[in-house]
Amino acid sequence: MNVGGLAQRGIRVHTIKGYGDTAVAEHAIALMLACCRDIARMDREVRSRTWSTREGVQLFGKTLGVIGLGGIGREVLRIGRRLGMRMIAWNRTPRPGEASVALDELLVSSNVISLHLALNDDTRGFLGPAQVARMKPGVILINTARGALIDEDALIDGLRSGRIRHAGLDVFHAEPLRPDHPIAAMDNVTLTAHAGFRTLEASMTLLRRAIDIVSDIVLAVRGSR
Repeated sequence: MNVGGLAQRGIRVHTIKGYGDTAVAEHAIALMLACCRDIARMDREVRSRTWSTREGVQLFGKTLGVIGLGGIGREVLRIGRRLGMRMIAWNRTPRPGEASVALDELLVSSNVISLHLALNDDTRGFLGPAQVARMKPGVILINTARGALIDEDALIDGLRSGRIRHAGLDVFHAEPLRPDHPIAAMDNVTLTAHAGFRTLEASMTLLRRAIDIVSDIVLAVRGSR
């Protein structure tokens, strides 16, 4: 929505932040685990009567690079540490004490990269051909933020070449993802339907905060009479 345009018309927009931080972080970790062990692909194969035991990637001791240290990124750091992973992070605004490294170091050092940036004019296409080329060969790439943060052609090229071993994607440039989209035909991609924030707990938190906002507005209107 055009927040500035609404403000000019005297309409105030209230945003609710943080209600789904844990939900989205857990979804990112779930995608990471699914990608590392080829779970979705083996599920499809078993259902089609193909028994193929695939070799996975063990996460203990591996490096997880988190790009973006808002509430969700910090939750991913917390969970990753519990899995025994080495955690590094990059944020547009430096955050002391959060295992921060330069972006280039994160790209070349991470076995898994999880993306948690807001989408704006500065971050659109944030991971392009140059960034994908700097990633460690065989990297696992997770995106539960916004599809347009990654240059789509660079992503597809990285998946085809094996530079990106597997991608776990909850978000896309255009949603819903077209069935004939190249990504939909790739075995080394695990897809979900922009569902990272969809838990009962997150939804209840969202509703409670919305009710609190409405209650405060009603009380303010009554108090002004």
